[in-house]
This record gives sequence, C-alpha cells and structure tokens, in this order.
Amino acid sequence: MIDLRDPLAVLAQRLPWGQIEEALAPKFKRKERAGQCIEGQDWWGPTQQLVGAGVSRAGRPKLPVRLMASLLYLKHSFNLSDEEVCSRWSENVLWQFFSGMDYYEHRLPCDPTQIGRFRRALGEEGLEQLLKATIETAVNIQAVQPKDLERVIVDTTVQEKAIAHPVDSRLLEIARHKVVSAAKRVGISLKQTYAKEGKALRRRAGGYAHAKQFRRLKRVIKRQRTILGVVIREVQRKRALLDEGLMAPKAWGELSMWLERAERVRTQQTKDKNKLYALHAPEVECIGKGKARKPYEFGVKNSLVVSHEHGLMLGARTFSGNPYDGHILSASLEQATNLTQDLQVQIKEVVVDLGFRGVDEDNPGKLIIHRGKLKSLCPQQKAWLRRRQAIEPAIGHLKSDHRLDRCWLKGAIGDALHAISCAAGYNLRWLLRAVARLGIGPIFLRLLQALLCLTKPPLASYSTYSTR
Repeated sequence: MIDLRDPLAVLAQRLPWGQIEEALAPKFKRKERAGQCIEGQDWWGPTQQLVGAGVSRAGRPKLPVRLMASLLYLKHSFNLSDEEVCSRWSENVLWQFFSGMDYYEHRLPCDPTQIGRFRRALGEEGLEQLLKATIETAVNIQAVQPKDLERVIVDTTVQEKAIAHPVDSRLLEIARHKVVSAAKRVGISLKQTYAKEGKALRRRAGGYAHAKQFRRLKRVIKRQRTILGVVIREVQRKRALLDEGLMAPKAWGELSMWLERAERVRTQQTKDKNKLYALHAPEVECIGKGKARKPYEFGVKNSLVVSHEHGLMLGARTFSGNPYDGHILSASLEQATNLTQDLQVQIKEVVVDLGFRGVDEDNPGKLIIHRGKLKSLCPQQKAWLRRRQAIEPAIGHLKSDHRLDRCWLKGAIGDALHAISCAAGYNLRWLLRAVARLGIGPIFLRLLQALLCLTKPPLASYSTYSTR
C-alpha cells in the first residue's frame, strides 16, 4: 500500500525506536503502593491485614509509546493541532506505518486529549529524548558528520503566548468578572457585581482608544479601577467571616488566586516591572527585540542552538525573566552538549551576535565569535561569522511551519515543552529532506540488493544468453 522508498517510510526504520521506548518506558511504569494495614479481631485475638499493596492493574491498557511519540513528531512536523493530527493519522497509511502499525486501520489512534497528557507525563527530559533521537539519526544516515556538530550558531527569539493584546480596560473587566464568579462558587453573595456597568465601560474604552480620545479613556479606566477595588474589598470582608474548613479546597484556592491577581492588575502602573499581562497566564513577559514592525512581544525568551554547517537543531530552551542573552549562553550550550554526548561531540566554536558579548570567561574551552572581535579574527573565522545569519530562516521556519509562533500550552512548563517539541518537528522535516537528497532506501531493500549482487552469475553467461 505504500512506497518503501518514501522518506517517511525510510525514517520509520531508521529512527532508534527501541532506544526511545527504553528511555520513556519508566515514566509510564505502574507504581508500587504501600497499602494500608487494617486491624481486626477474631477468635484468637487481634489481627492485622495489609490491603491495597503491590502494583495496581486497574485502568485500561496503555497505548504504545512509539505510537504516541510518533504523533508528537507528526504534529510539529506538519503544523497540526491535536485533533488534526489524529484525524489525518486515521486516513494516512504512511503515517500509520511510521507509527509502527502492521495493518491499516481506519480509526483514530487515540483521543486527542491523550496527546497532551502524554506530553505532560514526558516532561522536558522525555521530549529531549525525542530531539536527541533525531540528531543521532542524522549522524547514522551520514547526513552530517559528528565533527560538523562541533561548531554551532546560537540565537534567541520570543515564543509568544496565546493571549490577547494586553490593555488596561480589558484586564480590569476580566479581573472583575473572575473575582465575582469565584466568589459565587464559594457561596458569597455580593451587594452589587457591576456586570452591566462593567460591560458598558469596556465598550466605551474601546471606542475612545480607537478615536484616540485619551482623556476620556483615562476617566473610564479610573472608574474601572474603582469598581474592581469595591468588589475586591467586599469579597475580602465576607470571606473573613467564612470557615475555610467547611469550603471546597479547590474553590477556596481559586478565590484566593483570583483576588491576588486582581489586586495586581488594579494597582500596577505603566512603568512598573513584573506586570501582569494575562490573568490566565501570569508567566507572560513583555520582551522588546528592537523590531520596527513589532516593538513588543508577549511571551517568553527562547534560546536556539543550530549546527553551523547544516542547520540541524541541537537545542531549544526557554528562560523566564527576560535575561540578557549572554547570561543564558552557558545553559543553552549545556543542553546541546547533553543531547550530543553519545556521539562523542564537544562543541568548540560558537558563532553569535553582539547580544552575547562579554561572556568568554563563563564558557571556558569554547571560542565565541561575534562582530565585536572582527579585527582579531582570522579569514576562516570571518567566513564562519558571515554564516551567522543562517539561523534566522531556521527561526522563521520554526515559527511558520512548526508552531513556535504561538504557544497554547499552560504555564511555564508548557512553554518549555512546546519549544523542545517544535525543535524535534523541525529536525524530522530536516531528515525527510536529507533522505530524499541522499537517496537513502529501506534497510532490508538495500540488503536484498547487496545479496543479489553477490549471487549474480558471471558476465559470460549473460552474453551467451543474449546471443541465443
């Protein structure tokens, strides 16, 4: 049903699936339970019985690790959502062969929500194993040589979060709505929720901002702050009269969380640091990269490590707090070193931009090359420096083709998992192009060709047969 010379069919046999399953299987191993000792009484006196100990076999069987890992690969390689990748998997014979299926089955591989749970269970360490497998496969098929990975390019970009553009009027109205809803779930009845006035103020603020009537906009925002403060103080007074022990822990914790975030939104000013830009994503930061078309981006800083010669992704890591680029260079190189340590590769030259100046002492044993050292560089090093901008199209492809442009995963851990997954998907597409370029075929077909060459009859017999 499929062409075994297709690059994806070739990679289905070339990727180290056995190593991937061996590395990820411990994360899904059923845990031992200590059990509970129950005391009783019988004819001969008190007794003790251990209940619930051992390994539980409850629940439905787990899905194969290779199937779930392949879905993550395909999702970020072809820029699909969880629902789309499951739907296309059920229709694509080649994708099912890549996932280790023996027969074509017209069904969904799993519920789309299971992909997210599988990703969270893997964590950063597990997803790094998927990225590491692509790097080792590139070396095994001889698309790159290990010595080609000793020189890398490092750069940073912003991985934006899936939030609306933060404006004060919208944040204040959402904070009011969240506090009121959380208070109702706890059982607090408010004297006034200001729902109708809050909606009208939000509409007026949008109109004034569009018309650039900033004095009127300022008065509307001031009123929104006043309303939010009234609601917060009333909820705090009535919450103090309640018994926390009688409340549902989840609802009580959510009320405390929304009160704290609403107070941050109410009191923060334009020039403040550590501002809250999204109530559902407090980890979002405002990062300016000096772009004329987009002065500010809201997300997290992401560092990328790419091989200098071939553009293979060797590392992807997020850093909270918007640190200086040079201060995160050692951590980025540490991740790339860990992913290539089985290949006996040691990174020696690092080509960077001027944002990484002054960090030579923090990275001993590595030659850091940037434009600030232009007069002291030899002609070969200057040639390496001219190729530094090769990482820019790689970043562009990561964002446009592999979902790095917008992160929909929750929390700071979601940002980290998303960055590594995008890098793994980028490398898989890189491998597909390399297989097509090098003309690599399936392993067993190449063995069959070699066997036919060994058993080929002498040339004289062919000439005798042709004369007849």
